[in-house]
Amino acid sequence: MKAFRTLALALLAVLSLTGGPARAQVSQQQTINQALGTIERMKTDQNFEKNFQATLAESRGVLIVPSLYKGGFIVGGQYGNGVLLAHGADHSWSYPAFYSMTGGSFGLQIGVVDTAILFIIRTDKGLDAVLNNQFKFGADADITFVAVGGGIGASTTSAMGADIVAFSLGGIGLYGGLSLEGTALSPRESWNAAYYGQAVGPRAIVIDHTVTNVQADRLRDFLAR
Repeated sequence: MKAFRTLALALLAVLSLTGGPARAQVSQQQTINQALGTIERMKTDQNFEKNFQATLAESRGVLIVPSLYKGGFIVGGQYGNGVLLAHGADHSWSYPAFYSMTGGSFGLQIGVVDTAILFIIRTDKGLDAVLNNQFKFGADADITFVAVGGGIGASTTSAMGADIVAFSLGGIGLYGGLSLEGTALSPRESWNAAYYGQAVGPRAIVIDHTVTNVQADRLRDFLAR
């Protein structure tokens, strides 16, 4: 019963992120601020090897999901908001495009977990796949995806040939079998439009650089360090 109440509270928190326009603007900036906190933690976490920094520096882009909530009772589900930024040839970072991650799973499971995930996109093929209308982890046979995870000695050595490498930091809660297989990644068009003051797609934001918002500069600057 306690686990059910915890899950219910988490789902209510998730649903609150999809409120009206006034709340949406706050949630967008909160997501960016939380993404900054996530990358700060990962860059300073001794559990990650120095290869993490090198992989990030050589990447084509990053997708940061500061809170991926997953929970359920027998039938599970997961949800999170994130930001995608592309890495330019001049080592600068684009402004962020907003995305959501949703998915479901079946099996013996109970509980709720909140995990921060950073996807380092290493190739143009990987970035193009994410920029498509909807990308589903594990469903695209042409994209090599490796989940490194967190913990002592997390290494990128085995993932050097991957298009996308995922790093995770455990958060609040306990859940058996966190998996991204079948999880769909979709652009949050309404959030992008509200944040930049016009209807604009992810490719126009991160590749064509058609819009800016100075409130995202702290995140961009920290990634560039």
